[in-house]
Amino acid sequence: MKTMLLASALLATVPLSARAEDGKWSGSGELGFAMTRGNTESENLNAKLQFKKEDDVWKHNFFLNALRSKGTINNSYDVTANRYDAGVSSGFKLDERSYIVGATRYENDDFSTYEYQLIVSLGYGYTAIKNERTELSLEIGPGYRRTQRRPFIEQIGDPPEPVLNDPDADGQAVGRGLIAFKHQITATTAFENTLLVETGSDNTFVQNNAGLAVSMNDKLALKLGFQVRHNTDVQANSEKTDQLLTTNLVYKF
Repeated sequence: MKTMLLASALLATVPLSARAEDGKWSGSGELGFAMTRGNTESENLNAKLQFKKEDDVWKHNFFLNALRSKGTINNSYDVTANRYDAGVSSGFKLDERSYIVGATRYENDDFSTYEYQLIVSLGYGYTAIKNERTELSLEIGPGYRRTQRRPFIEQIGDPPEPVLNDPDADGQAVGRGLIAFKHQITATTAFENTLLVETGSDNTFVQNNAGLAVSMNDKLALKLGFQVRHNTDVQANSEKTDQLLTTNLVYKF
């Protein structure tokens, strides 16, 4: 419940703070919530914040996402998902299409092989398409990833006995790639898709976010989102791919 209140407060206050700037910031806040009571009990919340600023020299982007779910499992009401991630990127324009971009992303997930992943990168970006209806940007470059794997039980010895393995945090060089696509289908309907790849010698992380938004007015929209996340290196009995389907109310500022 505290997480839901915090997310709601952030969604309410960030648009006001963005307006207090020089007027060049823009962004959106999303909120989706579902609750069941009766034969089964569940609560599901997802919240997203994004704001950006672009001028003749710089382009900045910031995002914050949160996902939390509780449900009944084996007659026990408990947390089934708890994840948040945040990121920021700044691009220095070399010309109308090319730019140098620095990006940082942090992820914390209570139900993943990795307790956290922190990625810092520096690369080259190119805006392949940019007009009134369509925008396509590509970014690529090297980076550094710091991860903490979650403790796990492994069988050791003969006969095998369970032993708790608590790995140390690990760091490695990675390559980062990003493809961001936006298209205004009609005056009220827009599609966007963002593909992120962070690949290293131990693990490759791939995330694809697709969204279809229908505007009700200048400020409010309904958005259908579909997210796919994939890690190539996970613990035994863990799924490599997670999927998330959301229906959110969007407030644009």
